[in-house]
Amino acid sequence: MTKVAVIYGGMSSEREVALMSGETVIQGLKEAGYNVVSLDLVITESLVPWLQAEKPDLVFPVLHGGMGEDGTLQAVLQWHGFPFTGSGVIGSAVALDKYRSKQIFRAAGLPTADFNIVKSAEQARQLEGQLHYPVFVKPANEGSSIGISRVNSKSEFLPAIELAMEYDKEVLVETFIDGPEYTVGIVGDELMPVVSMKSQTEFYDYEAKYISDDTEYNIPSGLSDEKEAYVQSIAKQAFEALNCSGWGRVDLMMNSKGEVFILEVNTIPGMTSHSLVPMSARAKGWSLAQLMKRIVDTV
Repeated sequence: MTKVAVIYGGMSSEREVALMSGETVIQGLKEAGYNVVSLDLVITESLVPWLQAEKPDLVFPVLHGGMGEDGTLQAVLQWHGFPFTGSGVIGSAVALDKYRSKQIFRAAGLPTADFNIVKSAEQARQLEGQLHYPVFVKPANEGSSIGISRVNSKSEFLPAIELAMEYDKEVLVETFIDGPEYTVGIVGDELMPVVSMKSQTEFYDYEAKYISDDTEYNIPSGLSDEKEAYVQSIAKQAFEALNCSGWGRVDLMMNSKGEVFILEVNTIPGMTSHSLVPMSARAKGWSLAQLMKRIVDTV
């Protein structure tokens, strides 16, 4: 019986989500017949001794944000010779960094919204009068929509920058895209069905993702077969451009002209009851146990 060590929780701002995701993964792996051991990771020196004592066949990280999804944990696992699910060090580090991701998308000829990076209050003051509002302001290295604001006017800009800087020293300022949001899950060579989301909040924020029962999820997405295939293709190209592997999720938006823009790549997507990869797996006819087995088989 394959022994899988699930490392979850952690101490990033996304800890609560990672705890919920971890419980889902543990349940699914057990249902799939794996021997599961788990560790709620609080960054201490106990991780490597724990793994050396448990001797798992592979590790399944379920951590969101810094110190788990940013390549740090992946580097430790790789250094000590523990196989693990998901992207390696480079893919994990680059994908969490929205600013560098967008630079790579641009270099690869992939569509992404125009953007600026802000690293200081002085830069923010210089930029605020040059923007065409609305814009999105977001920490460059966070997930789960934490610290993100939709800024509708100049007067809202500096407070939004201050909020984002509570989470990261680099802040991304992104052109607002007026249209629906889509996501594509990827497991190995499989592209999952496109999911469209419509929230009752101003945008698809933390509450809409993890708390609200009012968010609308549509599978089928409502796109034509041709457009759905195009969105999946763009998602795959984005995933590969960042050197991601194993499994993940790509988020995109479409403007009123029907143009598709890549938002970001998630290398350890949420796995809660509201999460999109389990949702698209169910639409594909996979149970939670089958989804877990397919992810494990990518290692």
